[in-house]
Amino acid sequence: MEQGRFGIPPALRYPAYRAYWFGLLASVSGFQMFRVGQGWLIYEITGSPWSLGLVGAANAIPAIFFNLFGGVFADRLDKRRLIMFTQLTTGSLIFLLATLTLLGLVEPWHVLVIAFLAGGVEAFDNPARQALYPHLIDRRVMMSAVAMNSVIWQGTRIIAPGIAGFIIDLINTETAFYISGAGFLVLAVVMARLKIPPIARGALGNPIQDIKEGLKFIKVNSIFSFLIGMTFFNSFFGMAYVMLMPIFAVDILAVGAKGQGLLLGISGAGALLNTLWIGTRGSVPNRGLAIIGGAVLFGLTVAAFALTAEYVGSFALVMALMFFMGIFNSLYMISVQSSLQIMVPDRMRGRVMGVYGMTWSIMPLGGLQASALTSVLTAPIAIAIGGLAVALFALGPAAVNSKVRNLGSHLTPLEEEAVGAAEPAKAR
Repeated sequence: MEQGRFGIPPALRYPAYRAYWFGLLASVSGFQMFRVGQGWLIYEITGSPWSLGLVGAANAIPAIFFNLFGGVFADRLDKRRLIMFTQLTTGSLIFLLATLTLLGLVEPWHVLVIAFLAGGVEAFDNPARQALYPHLIDRRVMMSAVAMNSVIWQGTRIIAPGIAGFIIDLINTETAFYISGAGFLVLAVVMARLKIPPIARGALGNPIQDIKEGLKFIKVNSIFSFLIGMTFFNSFFGMAYVMLMPIFAVDILAVGAKGQGLLLGISGAGALLNTLWIGTRGSVPNRGLAIIGGAVLFGLTVAAFALTAEYVGSFALVMALMFFMGIFNSLYMISVQSSLQIMVPDRMRGRVMGVYGMTWSIMPLGGLQASALTSVLTAPIAIAIGGLAVALFALGPAAVNSKVRNLGSHLTPLEEEAVGAAEPAKAR
């Protein structure tokens, strides 16, 4: 794959994608700050670990339920206009929460309702974004584009949580929310100005039938089922530590809001370094083994992080483990997403990526299961169990699925097979 000149990632050499990328940077920064502020606010009000899980569930449930419909809308509607609408709506919800906090009127149910509504909007936003950006580049640089998208998510995990923590400590929570909401407005403005060639609509029938068609496509192609299953385990079990981080920062390590920001930020630092390397290089060797090995190492490191925080108590050692967690997580998740984007036919992209996005929307719900385990066991044990679940899932299916182990050699043939299978269905 062609590498960018002078170290510039190949995907960023496309002007339309470059404009989209900078708008997404502002939006995701706002999203990361919102998540940190939301968790901190509800924990500050209630002092209950269970409340963290409830906020996660309030955000996840509508996102999970509506993601399938969001995928259909992404295939059916103008993707650019849909993204504009979702970004404006989410920004408005965050501004509302900021104002309630500023006026001293905020109550736990306010946080839960806004989390619920934001999750519902996210279910339509994510599939539209996933279905849009492949049309801004040449497919040859798809892995670079996926990596550069991940650079945003991983990079903002370094800066945004730290900024949010410092703003909450030095100013107040509502200021962090106002800055967060502004990020969503930036992407809405970028989308309003972006010139995109017409994109053919892929879902034209009954929405329920369109959803069934997308699910059948995933079921028929076992490699899609595995990759999406991998993302589910990553989100539901592996990333549950994010939702419970206030417990580690306050009750276990006693480092406060700034320490929480540093912990999440150092994980983003590891992911960012690895993602920049992949984004500039444009590929990873032996993609199947990168997915399997990265998932196993990530899961084991998550377990090590949780147990080290509880039984060793060294903040420096925990920070080091978080750094490697970011590296391993980015290695296999970039490989998963780029493989999906390369293999899926355009007319099915919104629906397939909607299911993929649904697995990411489950992440806050993973905080609920971890909170439930915490009430029976402890937070570190709950997180350690989740990490081991990720590692075991990667080893299990990989041991019996040769397509996973040899994923790199299956990318092009599977794409041709998928398109060939889709065309007869379209003719019928």
